[in-house]
Amino acid sequence: MFRNQYDTDVTTWSPAGRLFQVEYAMEAVKQGSAAIGLRSKTHVVLACVNKANSELSSHQKKIFKVDNHIGVAIAGLTADGRVLSRYMRSECINYNYTYESPLPVGRLVVQLADKAQVCTQRSWKRPYGVGLLVAGLDESGAHLYYNCPSGNYFEYQAFAIGSRSQAAKTYLERRFDNFMGSSREDLIKDALIATRESLQGEKLSSSVCTIAVVGVGEPFHILDQETVQQLINTFEIVREEEPPAEEPQPAPEQDAPTDQASGSGAAAGDQGGSPMEI
Repeated sequence: MFRNQYDTDVTTWSPAGRLFQVEYAMEAVKQGSAAIGLRSKTHVVLACVNKANSELSSHQKKIFKVDNHIGVAIAGLTADGRVLSRYMRSECINYNYTYESPLPVGRLVVQLADKAQVCTQRSWKRPYGVGLLVAGLDESGAHLYYNCPSGNYFEYQAFAIGSRSQAAKTYLERRFDNFMGSSREDLIKDALIATRESLQGEKLSSSVCTIAVVGVGEPFHILDQETVQQLINTFEIVREEEPPAEEPQPAPEQDAPTDQASGSGAAAGDQGGSPMEI
Protein backbone atom coordinates (compact mmCIF):
# COMPACT_ATOMS: atom_id res chain seq x y z
CA MET A 1 0.00 0.00 0.00
CA PHE A 2 1.20 3.48 -0.86
CA ARG A 3 0.17 6.86 0.42
CA ASN A 4 -2.23 8.72 -1.87
CA GLN A 5 -4.65 11.63 -1.80
CA TYR A 6 -7.57 9.49 -0.61
CA ASP A 7 -6.08 8.05 2.60
CA THR A 8 -5.82 11.22 4.71
CA ASP A 9 -9.33 10.81 6.15
CA VAL A 10 -11.31 7.73 7.09
CA THR A 11 -14.49 9.23 5.60
CA THR A 12 -13.01 9.88 2.14
CA TRP A 13 -13.89 7.38 -0.57
CA SER A 14 -11.45 6.62 -3.35
CA PRO A 15 -12.74 6.48 -6.96
CA ALA A 16 -12.44 2.69 -6.72
CA GLY A 17 -14.84 2.63 -3.77
CA ARG A 18 -12.25 1.94 -1.06
CA LEU A 19 -11.62 3.37 2.40
CA PHE A 20 -7.85 3.24 2.75
CA GLN A 21 -7.75 4.06 6.47
CA VAL A 22 -9.94 1.02 7.16
CA GLU A 23 -7.69 -1.13 4.98
CA TYR A 24 -4.65 0.14 6.88
CA ALA A 25 -6.32 -0.92 10.15
CA MET A 26 -6.94 -4.37 8.71
CA GLU A 27 -3.28 -4.47 7.69
CA ALA A 28 -2.32 -3.77 11.32
CA VAL A 29 -4.11 -7.00 12.29
CA LYS A 30 -1.90 -8.92 9.87
CA GLN A 31 1.21 -7.46 11.54
CA GLY A 32 0.26 -8.69 15.02
CA SER A 33 1.27 -12.03 16.49
CA ALA A 34 -0.90 -14.96 15.44
CA ALA A 35 -4.15 -15.88 17.23
CA ILE A 36 -6.03 -19.13 16.56
CA GLY A 37 -9.51 -20.36 17.47
CA LEU A 38 -11.28 -23.73 17.12
CA ARG A 39 -14.68 -24.94 18.24
CA SER A 40 -16.60 -28.17 18.62
CA LYS A 41 -20.16 -28.82 19.75
CA THR A 42 -19.23 -28.38 23.40
CA HIS A 43 -15.90 -26.51 23.62
CA VAL A 44 -13.99 -23.59 22.13
CA VAL A 45 -10.19 -23.31 22.31
CA LEU A 46 -8.19 -20.12 21.79
CA ALA A 47 -4.42 -20.05 21.22
CA CYS A 48 -2.01 -17.22 20.61
CA VAL A 49 1.70 -16.71 20.03
CA ASN A 50 3.57 -14.77 22.71
CA LYS A 51 5.95 -12.34 21.05
CA ALA A 52 8.26 -10.10 23.07
CA ASN A 53 9.78 -6.92 21.70
CA SER A 54 13.22 -7.92 22.98
CA GLU A 55 14.91 -10.58 25.05
CA LEU A 56 14.86 -8.23 28.05
CA SER A 57 11.09 -7.65 28.03
CA SER A 58 8.07 -9.81 28.70
CA HIS A 59 5.34 -10.46 26.15
CA GLN A 60 2.02 -8.63 26.13
CA LYS A 61 -1.17 -10.43 27.10
CA LYS A 62 -3.16 -11.50 24.04
CA ILE A 63 -6.05 -13.48 25.58
CA PHE A 64 -8.59 -11.78 27.87
CA LYS A 65 -11.44 -13.15 29.94
CA VAL A 66 -14.66 -11.22 29.35
CA ASP A 67 -17.10 -13.33 31.40
CA ASN A 68 -17.35 -16.88 32.67
CA HIS A 69 -18.73 -17.93 29.28
CA ILE A 70 -16.84 -15.55 26.93
CA GLY A 71 -13.19 -14.81 26.16
CA VAL A 72 -11.27 -13.10 23.37
CA ALA A 73 -7.93 -13.49 21.62
CA ILE A 74 -6.52 -10.47 19.80
CA ALA A 75 -4.06 -9.72 17.01
CA GLY A 76 -2.91 -6.23 16.17
CA LEU A 77 -2.63 -3.18 18.39
CA THR A 78 -2.78 -4.54 21.93
CA ALA A 79 -3.86 -1.22 23.45
CA ASP A 80 -7.00 -1.20 21.29
CA GLY A 81 -7.64 -4.80 22.27
CA ARG A 82 -7.55 -3.94 25.97
CA VAL A 83 -10.05 -1.12 25.47
CA LEU A 84 -12.47 -3.31 23.52
CA SER A 85 -12.19 -6.21 25.98
CA ARG A 86 -12.98 -3.78 28.81
CA TYR A 87 -16.04 -2.59 26.85
CA MET A 88 -17.19 -6.18 26.34
CA ARG A 89 -16.71 -6.92 30.03
CA SER A 90 -18.83 -3.89 30.95
CA GLU A 91 -21.62 -4.96 28.57
CA CYS A 92 -21.71 -8.44 30.11
CA ILE A 93 -21.92 -7.02 33.63
CA ASN A 94 -24.73 -4.60 32.70
CA TYR A 95 -26.73 -7.29 30.92
CA ASN A 96 -26.33 -9.72 33.80
CA TYR A 97 -27.39 -7.06 36.30
CA THR A 98 -30.49 -6.13 34.27
CA TYR A 99 -31.72 -9.55 33.12
CA GLU A 100 -29.98 -11.85 35.63
CA SER A 101 -28.75 -14.10 32.83
CA PRO A 102 -25.54 -14.33 30.77
CA LEU A 103 -25.27 -12.15 27.69
CA PRO A 104 -25.69 -14.20 24.47
CA VAL A 105 -22.46 -14.37 22.50
CA GLY A 106 -24.03 -13.29 19.20
CA ARG A 107 -25.56 -10.16 20.73
CA LEU A 108 -22.23 -9.10 22.25
CA VAL A 109 -20.48 -9.60 18.91
CA VAL A 110 -23.06 -7.39 17.14
CA GLN A 111 -22.58 -4.65 19.74
CA LEU A 112 -18.82 -4.87 19.29
CA ALA A 113 -19.16 -4.68 15.50
CA ASP A 114 -21.42 -1.62 15.80
CA LYS A 115 -18.82 0.09 17.99
CA ALA A 116 -16.11 -0.63 15.41
CA GLN A 117 -18.31 0.59 12.54
CA VAL A 118 -18.77 4.03 14.14
CA CYS A 119 -15.00 4.59 13.85
CA THR A 120 -15.22 4.13 10.07
CA GLN A 121 -17.80 6.92 9.69
CA ARG A 122 -16.46 9.70 11.92
CA SER A 123 -13.68 11.99 10.76
CA TRP A 124 -12.43 12.65 14.30
CA LYS A 125 -11.97 8.94 15.06
CA ARG A 126 -9.71 6.25 13.67
CA PRO A 127 -10.59 2.56 13.16
CA TYR A 128 -9.51 0.12 15.85
CA GLY A 129 -6.32 -1.57 14.68
CA VAL A 130 -7.09 -4.94 16.22
CA GLY A 131 -8.91 -8.13 15.22
CA LEU A 132 -10.70 -10.20 17.85
CA LEU A 133 -11.52 -13.89 17.98
CA VAL A 134 -14.50 -14.13 20.33
CA ALA A 135 -15.07 -17.55 21.92
CA GLY A 136 -18.20 -18.20 23.90
CA LEU A 137 -20.82 -20.65 25.05
CA ASP A 138 -24.54 -19.93 25.46
CA GLU A 139 -27.87 -21.74 25.22
CA SER A 140 -27.46 -22.26 21.47
CA GLY A 141 -24.06 -23.96 21.85
CA ALA A 142 -20.41 -23.07 21.34
CA HIS A 143 -19.50 -20.12 19.11
CA LEU A 144 -16.38 -18.65 17.54
CA TYR A 145 -16.59 -15.21 15.91
CA TYR A 146 -14.08 -12.96 14.21
CA ASN A 147 -14.57 -9.20 14.54
CA CYS A 148 -12.85 -7.09 11.89
CA PRO A 149 -11.77 -3.42 12.24
CA SER A 150 -14.15 -2.60 9.39
CA GLY A 151 -17.15 -3.50 11.57
CA ASN A 152 -17.81 -6.83 9.87
CA TYR A 153 -18.10 -10.02 11.89
CA PHE A 154 -18.13 -13.67 10.85
CA GLU A 155 -18.77 -16.94 12.65
CA TYR A 156 -16.20 -19.67 12.03
CA GLN A 157 -15.61 -23.31 12.78
CA ALA A 158 -11.90 -22.52 13.04
CA PHE A 159 -9.87 -19.47 12.11
CA ALA A 160 -6.44 -17.85 12.46
CA ILE A 161 -5.44 -14.19 12.29
CA GLY A 162 -2.18 -12.29 12.61
CA SER A 163 1.26 -12.62 11.09
CA ARG A 164 2.26 -15.95 9.53
CA SER A 165 -1.26 -17.27 10.11
CA GLN A 166 -1.65 -18.69 6.59
CA ALA A 167 0.17 -21.90 7.55
CA ALA A 168 -2.19 -22.34 10.49
CA LYS A 169 -5.20 -21.69 8.23
CA THR A 170 -3.99 -24.36 5.81
CA TYR A 171 -3.78 -26.91 8.62
CA LEU A 172 -7.22 -25.94 9.97
CA GLU A 173 -8.77 -26.22 6.51
CA ARG A 174 -7.48 -29.78 6.19
CA ARG A 175 -8.86 -30.77 9.61
CA PHE A 176 -12.00 -28.71 10.17
CA ASP A 177 -14.38 -31.54 9.17
CA ASN A 178 -13.41 -33.38 12.36
CA PHE A 179 -13.69 -30.44 14.75
CA MET A 180 -17.44 -30.68 15.50
CA GLY A 181 -17.04 -34.17 16.95
CA SER A 182 -13.69 -33.51 18.62
CA SER A 183 -13.13 -33.79 22.35
CA ARG A 184 -11.58 -31.11 24.51
CA GLU A 185 -8.13 -32.75 24.36
CA ASP A 186 -8.26 -33.15 20.57
CA LEU A 187 -9.15 -29.47 20.13
CA ILE A 188 -6.23 -28.40 22.31
CA LYS A 189 -3.91 -30.70 20.37
CA ASP A 190 -5.05 -29.26 17.03
CA ALA A 191 -4.64 -25.74 18.43
CA LEU A 192 -1.06 -26.53 19.46
CA ILE A 193 -0.26 -27.99 16.03
CA ALA A 194 -1.75 -24.95 14.28
CA THR A 195 0.28 -22.69 16.56
CA ARG A 196 3.43 -24.64 15.71
CA GLU A 197 2.70 -24.21 12.01
CA SER A 198 2.52 -20.43 12.44
CA LEU A 199 5.93 -20.38 14.15
CA GLN A 200 7.59 -21.60 10.92
CA GLY A 201 10.59 -23.41 12.31
CA GLU A 202 10.71 -22.03 15.84
CA LYS A 203 10.44 -24.56 18.65
CA LEU A 204 7.03 -24.78 20.29
CA SER A 205 7.05 -24.40 24.09
CA SER A 206 4.75 -23.15 26.83
CA SER A 207 6.64 -19.84 26.94
CA VAL A 208 5.88 -19.19 23.27
CA CYS A 209 2.11 -19.82 23.30
CA THR A 210 -0.97 -19.34 25.48
CA ILE A 211 -4.02 -21.63 25.47
CA ALA A 212 -7.52 -20.85 26.80
CA VAL A 213 -10.60 -23.09 26.95
CA VAL A 214 -14.34 -22.62 27.49
CA GLY A 215 -16.96 -25.36 27.29
CA VAL A 216 -19.92 -27.12 28.82
CA GLY A 217 -19.38 -27.23 32.57
CA GLU A 218 -16.05 -25.45 32.18
CA PRO A 219 -15.87 -21.64 32.54
CA PHE A 220 -13.44 -19.67 30.43
CA HIS A 221 -9.91 -19.97 31.78
CA ILE A 222 -6.32 -19.80 30.61
CA LEU A 223 -4.23 -22.96 31.03
CA ASP A 224 -1.09 -22.59 33.14
CA GLN A 225 2.33 -23.07 31.56
CA GLU A 226 2.99 -26.43 33.22
CA THR A 227 -0.19 -27.95 31.79
CA VAL A 228 0.55 -26.56 28.33
CA GLN A 229 4.12 -27.89 28.43
CA GLN A 230 2.89 -31.37 29.42
CA LEU A 231 0.50 -31.35 26.47
CA ILE A 232 3.28 -30.23 24.13
CA ASN A 233 5.61 -32.96 25.38
CA THR A 234 2.94 -35.62 24.90
CA PHE A 235 2.26 -34.39 21.39
CA GLU A 236 5.94 -34.33 20.40
CA ILE A 237 6.54 -37.88 21.73
CA VAL A 238 3.71 -39.24 19.61
CA ARG A 239 5.01 -37.29 16.63
CA GLU A 240 8.52 -38.71 16.98
CA GLU A 241 7.41 -42.32 17.43
CA GLU A 242 5.43 -42.49 14.19
CA PRO A 243 8.26 -42.22 11.58
CA PRO A 244 10.52 -44.99 13.02
CA ALA A 245 7.63 -47.46 12.79
CA GLU A 246 7.48 -46.93 9.03
CA GLU A 247 11.21 -46.78 8.27
CA PRO A 248 12.12 -50.50 8.70
CA GLN A 249 9.43 -51.66 6.25
CA PRO A 250 11.05 -50.58 2.96
CA ALA A 251 14.54 -51.69 4.11
CA PRO A 252 14.13 -55.47 3.43
CA GLU A 253 12.60 -54.73 0.03
CA GLN A 254 15.71 -52.81 -0.99
CA ASP A 255 18.20 -55.45 0.27
CA ALA A 256 16.91 -58.34 -1.85
CA PRO A 257 17.22 -56.58 -5.24
CA THR A 258 20.69 -55.36 -4.25
CA ASP A 259 21.93 -58.93 -3.72
CA GLN A 260 20.41 -60.09 -6.95
CA ALA A 261 21.83 -57.14 -8.79
CA SER A 262 25.31 -57.86 -7.49
CA GLY A 263 25.03 -61.47 -8.61
CA SER A 264 23.66 -60.63 -11.99
CA GLY A 265 26.09 -57.75 -12.31
CA ALA A 266 28.99 -60.16 -12.78
CA ALA A 267 27.14 -62.06 -15.50
CA ALA A 268 26.00 -58.86 -17.15
CA GLY A 269 29.49 -57.46 -16.91
CA ASP A 270 30.73 -60.28 -19.13
CA GLN A 271 28.11 -59.32 -21.69
CA GLY A 272 29.09 -55.63 -21.54
CA GLY A 273 25.68 -54.37 -20.22
CA SER A 274 24.87 -52.32 -17.11
CA PRO A 275 22.75 -54.21 -14.52
CA MET A 276 21.23 -50.92 -13.12
CA GLU A 277 19.74 -49.70 -16.39
CA ILE A 278 16.03 -50.50 -16.50
